[in-house]
Amino acid sequence: MATLLIVYHSKTGGTRQMVEAAADAARAESETVLKTAADAGPEDLLSADGYIFAAPENLAAIAGVMKDFYDRCYYPVLGEIEGRPYAQMVCAGSDGENAARQTARIATGWRLKEAQPPLIICTHAQTAEEILAEKTIPEKDLVRCRSLGATMAAGLSMGVY
Repeated sequence: MATLLIVYHSKTGGTRQMVEAAADAARAESETVLKTAADAGPEDLLSADGYIFAAPENLAAIAGVMKDFYDRCYYPVLGEIEGRPYAQMVCAGSDGENAARQTARIATGWRLKEAQPPLIICTHAQTAEEILAEKTIPEKDLVRCRSLGATMAAGLSMGVY
């Protein structure tokens, strides 16, 4: 059975809700491993057949904990995971595009195949209070997260990627 690895970071709960929705849907189609970026390592990437990377965008960049995951894992798996599919999710206040570009650039270096375009969910948090507050992702957006997870897992299971 194909294995989908979902690596994420979440400080205010938005990204966590997104990946939990994706993982719940993916489990119906493939073995699904959900790991925080702080706990995931090169061995997790090597043992999976495909990936979903998910992080908040902080100050127009991927969250530092997610960047640390990429820094720790980049060279140990370089040349070992080429051709595997990936998708990504970004939880952003208003944009998310730069964080998506950063993850895509890392995936390009690993020679991963983008299976789906980035899913960016905007919370519209703009004030310091809103940005630091616990997030609640609307159901309509969680449906999109479930769709991404199910599609990734089904594609892996059917050998589409």
